[in-house]
Amino acid sequence: MGKSHLAIALGHAAATAGFRVRFTTAIDIINTLSAAHNAGRFVQELKKYTRPDLLAIDELGYLPIDKRGADLLFQVISQRYECGAVVLTTNKAFKHWPSIFNNDATLTSAILDRILHHAETIVIEGKSYRMKDRIEL
Repeated sequence: MGKSHLAIALGHAAATAGFRVRFTTAIDIINTLSAAHNAGRFVQELKKYTRPDLLAIDELGYLPIDKRGADLLFQVISQRYECGAVVLTTNKAFKHWPSIFNNDATLTSAILDRILHHAETIVIEGKSYRMKDRIEL
């Protein structure tokens, strides 16, 4: 099982148990909140990520995040801190997280502080689940 599959399974289990769940990617959060900010709907859109009991954020670190995007994602993480559960998938070790957040060590530290305070970290090693049935050429 891969990272995304595990996040989906946890979200499904939470939803089955009656919890409100939202599954999205880090880039989708940033793009949605950025567009909402430009359109004057930021507060309403932010609630979509702060209200659910569980927010699953997939693919953190797959695409670069600029300063504005890092700030927007920080707002989501910060407002959820000790108020709602977060499942986060990434292919980056924590020591490489500054490169995800525009090399902003202070912001990265603040995000990691909130993410890791009550966290259970699962490291998945091995070949990609999506590639399990591919024939090597």
